[in-house]
Amino acid sequence: MSSKNPRLLSLDDLRDRIGAGAIDTVVVAFTDMQGRLQGKRLHAAYFLDVVAEHGSEGCNYLLSVDIEMNTVAGYTMSSWEQGYGDMEFALDFDTIRLLTHLPKTAMIQCDLRWPDHSTVVQSPRSILRAQAEKAARAGFRALAGTELEFIVFDTTYEEAWRSHYRDLPPANQYNADYSILGTTRVEPLLRDIRNTAYAAGMNVEGAKGECNLGQHEIGFLYDDVLVTADNHAVYKTLAKEIAAQHGKALTFMAKYNEREGSSCHIHLSLRNEDGSIAFGDEAGPTPVHDHFVAGILATMRDFTLLYAPNVNSYKRFVEGSFAPTTIAWGTDNRTCALRLVGAGASARVENRVPGGDTNPYLALAAMLGAGLHGIENRLELEPEQRGNAYAADRPKIPTTLRDARNAFHGSAVARSILGDEVVDHYTNMADVELKAFDAAVTDWELRRSFERM
Repeated sequence: MSSKNPRLLSLDDLRDRIGAGAIDTVVVAFTDMQGRLQGKRLHAAYFLDVVAEHGSEGCNYLLSVDIEMNTVAGYTMSSWEQGYGDMEFALDFDTIRLLTHLPKTAMIQCDLRWPDHSTVVQSPRSILRAQAEKAARAGFRALAGTELEFIVFDTTYEEAWRSHYRDLPPANQYNADYSILGTTRVEPLLRDIRNTAYAAGMNVEGAKGECNLGQHEIGFLYDDVLVTADNHAVYKTLAKEIAAQHGKALTFMAKYNEREGSSCHIHLSLRNEDGSIAFGDEAGPTPVHDHFVAGILATMRDFTLLYAPNVNSYKRFVEGSFAPTTIAWGTDNRTCALRLVGAGASARVENRVPGGDTNPYLALAAMLGAGLHGIENRLELEPEQRGNAYAADRPKIPTTLRDARNAFHGSAVARSILGDEVVDHYTNMADVELKAFDAAVTDWELRRSFERM
């Protein structure tokens, strides 16, 4: 399949539209550590006159802040001592897309470079690109799809903020999993998101209801790993923007409340250089397939931090919740961390560990790097888990961010695959979140302790 979606624009197309007055704003954006789009809105004339040829820049603190954009200590690439200099926004002209929910607006995604034009290796897009290039050198092309769930509320983001995100009215009052009636309730919003994503160069499959109140999912066709991650990041942003235009709010939190969490199941497969199937045929799975899956399993604890990057992520791992707790694989078994599905051209591994808050570049880089590690070292695939993995006597997924942080930081395999700079950078990101959470007094503590302690 082609990675260049026909609805994406070429630079010449963009020039023509700007010249005709159809585009007057160009967003240049990259994805930060938290998986969010950051960047600038440029006047179209300035974009053509200056930025299209020379690029743009932004402060390097954008890859060394917490989720609230506070400057924090511990990052080697950016600090007060170093003066918080600039990074270059290197425009990727293969990513020019229309944003039809905004007037006369196009977007271009970026790689990050230092002023000497060297790669910012801690950038999520650079991390995934490095693993995709490693796969190509080994003779493989990696294809992926991500399944993002979210919860919709009948309130604005401003009202949600003012109410401290408590007692928000969900868009559905009951479990609407696969319910046509339940999804019709939210169809004006879902339809707008689907059509806007399609116009922005994504191949939309469809939408369905999920289990939690107001929970839904919009699915997209698989593509090259980098294209899928790019689309994922843009989709999350435009979904929130469109929800706001509808007077609603939606969240991709892994665990909004005590009901079902929001997942981001990631499907990954390999093709050979000639386009043939690397994972199997009518005769069954290939050794490449088994080694690849074995690599992901063997490194699951090492890379859980990149699948579940936040304190809240770990609230999702509850037995009997369809979120995994056991490191195991099974054929079409939704109780396992890895679910193997499809056959022939559709054969793929589904990683059920990531939640809706995952950074797609980091999660895909971890999966791909782990799978290639399995192939390189000819790791043997352990026996299949049959039946209920929740009750199995097998290794468990880390249950806290601190446990995942320690496994990642101390992993020789993670350092071999990603490099010390990347491992130390994202270890510090976890340290920052843990420090902030450890200092917080929660509603749970107040309710339990204010009067009764």
